[in-house]
Amino acid sequence: MSMFGQVYVSNGKYRLKGDFHHMTPNIPIRNAEDGWKLMGVTNPRSMTYIHTYGGEAPFFEALGKGKLLGTRCDNEGCEYKGSVYQPFRIHCPDCLGRNTIIDMTATAKKTAKVHTFMVCERSGAFNILDKPIKFINIEFEGVDTILMSYLSLGDPEIGMKVVPIFRKQNPTYTILDLSWVPEGTPEKDLPENFGF
Repeated sequence: MSMFGQVYVSNGKYRLKGDFHHMTPNIPIRNAEDGWKLMGVTNPRSMTYIHTYGGEAPFFEALGKGKLLGTRCDNEGCEYKGSVYQPFRIHCPDCLGRNTIIDMTATAKKTAKVHTFMVCERSGAFNILDKPIKFINIEFEGVDTILMSYLSLGDPEIGMKVVPIFRKQNPTYTILDLSWVPEGTPEKDLPENFGF
Protein backbone atom coordinates (compact mmCIF):
# COMPACT_ATOMS: atom_id res chain seq x y z
CA MET A 1 0.00 0.00 0.00
CA SER A 2 1.20 3.49 -0.86
CA MET A 3 2.24 5.68 2.04
CA PHE A 4 0.53 8.60 0.30
CA GLY A 5 -3.19 9.18 0.09
CA GLN A 6 -5.08 8.45 -3.10
CA VAL A 7 -8.21 10.07 -4.50
CA TYR A 8 -10.83 8.60 -6.80
CA VAL A 9 -14.40 9.50 -7.79
CA SER A 10 -17.34 7.23 -7.02
CA ASN A 11 -21.02 8.16 -7.33
CA GLY A 12 -20.02 11.68 -8.38
CA LYS A 13 -18.04 12.37 -5.20
CA TYR A 14 -14.36 12.50 -4.38
CA ARG A 15 -13.30 9.58 -2.22
CA LEU A 16 -10.09 9.73 -0.21
CA LYS A 17 -8.12 6.63 0.69
CA GLY A 18 -4.97 6.47 2.79
CA ASP A 19 -2.97 8.95 4.80
CA PHE A 20 -2.73 12.54 3.57
CA HIS A 21 -0.58 13.99 6.35
CA HIS A 22 2.80 12.63 7.38
CA MET A 23 4.61 13.99 10.39
CA THR A 24 8.37 13.83 10.57
CA PRO A 25 10.33 14.32 13.80
CA ASN A 26 11.61 17.85 14.37
CA ILE A 27 15.27 18.40 13.57
CA PRO A 28 17.30 20.73 15.82
CA ILE A 29 18.84 23.92 14.44
CA ARG A 30 22.16 24.56 16.16
CA ASN A 31 24.60 27.45 16.10
CA ALA A 32 27.95 26.08 14.86
CA GLU A 33 29.81 29.20 15.99
CA ASP A 34 28.56 29.15 19.58
CA GLY A 35 29.15 25.68 20.98
CA TRP A 36 26.34 24.08 18.94
CA LYS A 37 23.68 25.74 21.11
CA LEU A 38 20.10 25.01 20.22
CA MET A 39 18.54 27.84 18.18
CA GLY A 40 15.27 26.21 17.11
CA VAL A 41 13.88 23.27 15.19
CA THR A 42 12.77 22.51 11.67
CA ASN A 43 9.24 21.24 11.39
CA PRO A 44 9.11 19.07 8.24
CA ARG A 45 5.69 18.01 7.00
CA SER A 46 4.42 16.32 3.88
CA MET A 47 1.10 17.35 2.37
CA THR A 48 -0.93 16.07 -0.53
CA TYR A 49 -2.73 18.66 -2.64
CA ILE A 50 -5.80 17.70 -4.63
CA HIS A 51 -6.07 19.58 -7.94
CA THR A 52 -9.24 19.07 -9.95
CA TYR A 53 -9.27 19.54 -13.71
CA GLY A 54 -13.04 19.59 -14.20
CA GLY A 55 -13.83 20.13 -17.87
CA GLU A 56 -10.14 20.30 -18.78
CA ALA A 57 -9.48 16.67 -17.78
CA PRO A 58 -9.79 15.37 -21.40
CA PHE A 59 -6.98 17.74 -22.48
CA PHE A 60 -4.49 16.45 -19.88
CA GLU A 61 -5.40 12.80 -20.38
CA ALA A 62 -5.01 13.11 -24.16
CA LEU A 63 -1.45 14.44 -23.87
CA GLY A 64 -0.32 11.11 -22.39
CA LYS A 65 -1.87 9.40 -25.43
CA GLY A 66 -0.05 11.59 -27.95
CA LYS A 67 -2.97 13.88 -28.79
CA LEU A 68 -3.36 17.63 -28.60
CA LEU A 69 -6.96 18.62 -27.98
CA GLY A 70 -8.36 22.08 -28.54
CA THR A 71 -11.85 23.50 -28.46
CA ARG A 72 -14.14 25.25 -30.93
CA CYS A 73 -17.24 27.40 -30.52
CA ASP A 74 -20.11 25.80 -32.44
CA ASN A 75 -22.87 28.05 -31.07
CA GLU A 76 -25.05 29.18 -33.99
CA GLY A 77 -25.88 32.38 -32.12
CA CYS A 78 -22.26 33.38 -31.50
CA GLU A 79 -20.78 36.18 -33.57
CA TYR A 80 -17.47 34.27 -33.51
CA LYS A 81 -18.81 30.77 -34.23
CA GLY A 82 -16.02 28.53 -35.49
CA SER A 83 -13.28 30.10 -33.35
CA VAL A 84 -10.71 27.48 -32.35
CA TYR A 85 -8.87 27.74 -29.04
CA GLN A 86 -5.50 26.41 -27.99
CA PRO A 87 -4.93 26.33 -25.08
CA PHE A 88 -8.07 24.38 -24.35
CA ARG A 89 -11.04 26.56 -23.27
CA ILE A 90 -14.18 25.01 -21.86
CA HIS A 91 -16.38 27.99 -22.73
CA CYS A 92 -16.34 30.50 -25.57
CA PRO A 93 -15.14 33.86 -24.18
CA ASP A 94 -17.59 35.70 -26.46
CA CYS A 95 -20.92 33.88 -26.05
CA LEU A 96 -20.06 31.84 -22.91
CA GLY A 97 -21.47 28.72 -24.58
CA ARG A 98 -19.78 25.37 -23.99
CA ASN A 99 -17.14 24.69 -26.64
CA THR A 100 -16.77 21.48 -28.64
CA ILE A 101 -13.63 19.43 -28.00
CA ILE A 102 -11.60 18.84 -31.18
CA ASP A 103 -8.46 16.85 -31.92
CA MET A 104 -5.96 19.26 -33.40
CA THR A 105 -2.90 16.97 -33.34
CA ALA A 106 -2.62 16.87 -37.13
CA THR A 107 -2.96 20.65 -37.38
CA ALA A 108 -0.21 21.09 -34.81
CA LYS A 109 2.10 18.66 -36.62
CA LYS A 110 1.57 20.46 -39.96
CA THR A 111 1.29 24.14 -39.08
CA ALA A 112 2.83 24.93 -35.68
CA LYS A 113 5.48 27.63 -35.65
CA VAL A 114 7.17 29.79 -33.05
CA HIS A 115 5.36 33.11 -32.69
CA THR A 116 7.82 34.44 -30.10
CA PHE A 117 10.09 33.03 -27.42
CA MET A 118 11.98 33.69 -24.20
CA VAL A 119 15.04 31.88 -22.86
CA CYS A 120 15.10 31.62 -19.07
CA GLU A 121 18.54 31.00 -17.52
CA ARG A 122 17.25 30.83 -13.92
CA SER A 123 13.94 29.73 -12.49
CA GLY A 124 12.09 29.65 -9.22
CA ALA A 125 11.75 26.93 -6.63
CA PHE A 126 10.36 23.53 -7.61
CA ASN A 127 11.13 23.93 -11.32
CA ILE A 128 11.85 20.55 -12.88
CA LEU A 129 12.74 21.62 -16.43
CA ASP A 130 16.38 21.68 -17.50
CA LYS A 131 17.89 25.14 -17.79
CA PRO A 132 18.03 27.14 -19.86
CA ILE A 133 14.28 26.83 -20.36
CA LYS A 134 13.28 27.78 -23.89
CA PHE A 135 9.72 29.03 -23.52
CA ILE A 136 7.93 29.36 -26.85
CA ASN A 137 4.61 30.81 -27.90
CA ILE A 138 3.18 28.69 -30.69
CA GLU A 139 0.74 29.72 -33.38
CA PHE A 140 -1.30 27.34 -35.50
CA GLU A 141 -3.06 27.81 -38.81
CA GLY A 142 -6.79 28.32 -38.24
CA VAL A 143 -6.46 28.74 -34.46
CA ASP A 144 -7.46 32.02 -32.82
CA THR A 145 -5.16 31.85 -29.81
CA ILE A 146 -1.50 31.19 -29.07
CA LEU A 147 -0.20 28.38 -26.84
CA MET A 148 2.73 28.83 -24.47
CA SER A 149 4.96 25.79 -24.02
CA TYR A 150 8.66 24.91 -24.12
CA LEU A 151 11.17 23.72 -26.71
CA SER A 152 13.00 20.53 -25.70
CA LEU A 153 15.71 20.56 -28.38
CA GLY A 154 17.43 23.20 -30.44
CA ASP A 155 17.35 26.97 -30.21
CA PRO A 156 14.10 28.84 -30.87
CA GLU A 157 13.68 31.34 -33.68
CA ILE A 158 10.63 33.38 -34.61
CA GLY A 159 8.79 31.60 -37.44
CA MET A 160 10.56 28.28 -36.79
CA LYS A 161 8.42 25.23 -37.68
CA VAL A 162 7.98 22.95 -34.68
CA VAL A 163 6.15 19.70 -33.97
CA PRO A 164 4.62 18.49 -30.72
CA ILE A 165 6.10 15.68 -28.66
CA PHE A 166 4.25 13.91 -25.89
CA ARG A 167 5.29 12.15 -22.69
CA LYS A 168 3.51 8.89 -23.51
CA GLN A 169 5.52 6.78 -21.06
CA ASN A 170 4.93 7.67 -17.41
CA PRO A 171 2.78 10.74 -18.11
CA THR A 172 2.42 13.30 -15.32
CA TYR A 173 -1.05 14.42 -16.49
CA THR A 174 0.20 18.02 -16.46
CA ILE A 175 1.14 20.49 -19.19
CA LEU A 176 4.71 19.15 -18.91
CA ASP A 177 3.55 16.09 -20.90
CA LEU A 178 3.63 18.38 -23.97
CA SER A 179 6.78 19.86 -25.47
CA TRP A 180 8.04 20.84 -28.92
CA VAL A 181 11.02 20.14 -31.15
CA PRO A 182 12.13 21.59 -34.49
CA GLU A 183 10.44 20.03 -37.50
CA GLY A 184 12.53 17.12 -38.82
CA THR A 185 13.94 16.07 -35.44
CA PRO A 186 14.55 12.27 -35.44
CA GLU A 187 12.60 10.29 -32.83
CA LYS A 188 15.84 8.82 -31.45
CA ASP A 189 16.87 12.34 -30.30
CA LEU A 190 13.75 12.98 -28.22
CA PRO A 191 13.92 13.26 -24.43
CA GLU A 192 13.30 10.11 -22.38
CA ASN A 193 9.62 9.03 -22.22
CA PHE A 194 8.64 11.37 -25.10
CA GLY A 195 7.47 10.43 -28.57
CA PHE A 196 5.64 11.94 -31.54
